[in-house]
Amino acid sequence: MFLAHAFGQRYDLPIPLLLYVLGGATVVVASFALVLPRAVGRDPEPLAGDGPDGPGLSPGLSAGEGSTASPPLRFAVPGVVSVLLLAALVACGLLGSQETAENILPTLFWLVVWIAVPLSCGLLGDWTRPVNPFAFLARAADRPGARALLLGGERPLKWPRKLGWWPAVALYFGAACGELVFNVTATVPAHIAWALICYAVVSAAGGLLYGRAWLDRGELFTVLFDTWGRLGWFRFGAEGRRGFARGLDRSFSRSPSRVVFVLLLLISVNFDGLLATPKWNRLELRMPGQLAAHTQRLELFRTATFVGLALAITALFGAFAVASSRAGRHRTSSGGALAGLLPSLLPIAFGYLLAHNLQYLVVNAQLLFPLIGNPTGLESWPLHLGYPFNDDFEPHLRLLPTAFYWYVSVATIIVVHVVAVVLAHRHLGRRGESVRAARSSEYPWLVAMVAYTMLSLWLIAQPLVREEQHSRPESSPAAADRVPAGADRAAPAGTGGRPPAAGTVGR
Repeated sequence: MFLAHAFGQRYDLPIPLLLYVLGGATVVVASFALVLPRAVGRDPEPLAGDGPDGPGLSPGLSAGEGSTASPPLRFAVPGVVSVLLLAALVACGLLGSQETAENILPTLFWLVVWIAVPLSCGLLGDWTRPVNPFAFLARAADRPGARALLLGGERPLKWPRKLGWWPAVALYFGAACGELVFNVTATVPAHIAWALICYAVVSAAGGLLYGRAWLDRGELFTVLFDTWGRLGWFRFGAEGRRGFARGLDRSFSRSPSRVVFVLLLLISVNFDGLLATPKWNRLELRMPGQLAAHTQRLELFRTATFVGLALAITALFGAFAVASSRAGRHRTSSGGALAGLLPSLLPIAFGYLLAHNLQYLVVNAQLLFPLIGNPTGLESWPLHLGYPFNDDFEPHLRLLPTAFYWYVSVATIIVVHVVAVVLAHRHLGRRGESVRAARSSEYPWLVAMVAYTMLSLWLIAQPLVREEQHSRPESSPAAADRVPAGADRAAPAGTGGRPPAAGTVGR
């Protein structure tokens, strides 16, 4: 099984948590005070227009968001290799052990593809285009001859304007629910394998019907990794200059679906953090009707909570964005106001993704060693490798002290909020009707940034730290390797949350 977010002893804070939270908020305010006097050029940013589309573009596509032109088949060799690797993993899922801990597919997908790869894109840029098997299948199916045979014409169908990025939104929401709500089902190797097969067929069909428009707006991993890649240092062929967050010079579309997709990157991690708090676990246990004991009811409750949280956070950020727009007299729509500030939210989403999953990654990545030695988990596997690629290996729960994760998380959350303040300053300074109006427009967004900094630090602290000095766990070696009471445990089997915790690789 996967391990939970927190391991070993929790860190005893030397000062009250409130002081850390207030200190982080103070740093964000101080950064605002430093950048506020800096003048910003009044040249308008490259916006896609108040509607979903920019002028002169094909319906359904915005500036900086791709085109409907059918691209040539690229990245043939790495693409073929990636498809073969996908087929091998699917075979492991279908034919191998159905125990989550014994099959490589759940760990590789949920730990590496879903968390580690987005983090790497946020640091390096979107390096995944040559090795994305679903994008390769879509490009391979994007053949004029195939369309002429099946559709009676060589040109791809026009992507419906109202469809926007909603396919990618729906796919991301479904995958996030699989990770956080329905993980008892979503971590079964055969279920993951069949889901990958179905999605491969869908992606190929999307490429056949809509060409590149499917990749730009519908294919989940292309949209996901491209969005994270705008933060990374390298562009890997994408628009923008080299440097951290330089990809954000390319504006996001004002399409509601594009706005929702970017916000979901932040909201899904916040929801994961909420589920990790002991207070939320106690709330579920106290719910009437023994909610925690009924899997379907609990899954429905958590799904509704996820949707409610998404609506609430979107409404709150939208309200602050509109307040900033009105203060700066931007003369733009409500959607345009929020879309313009999306680049300042993406670093926050990345920072929270890193802070929330850092310990989870460091410990659970160790599970890959024995899984590489026997990816199917079957005793009949013909290859027998030595340590650490065999069943004798056990993950080190305390590879790094909890204090390390806490202080790295605090620093990460503060730094990304400071970056967000700088990016918002750049945008609002350019859009303001006057210098005075531009500066006035920054205050509402500053309030949102400070509040979110404080909330993020509180959420990050819940599974990692403890303020009560008198409630130390047992000091025996055995107790040190157990997840302490109140730490971030994944919910028991059948209750959703992160997959069930385990102290060792379960062979």
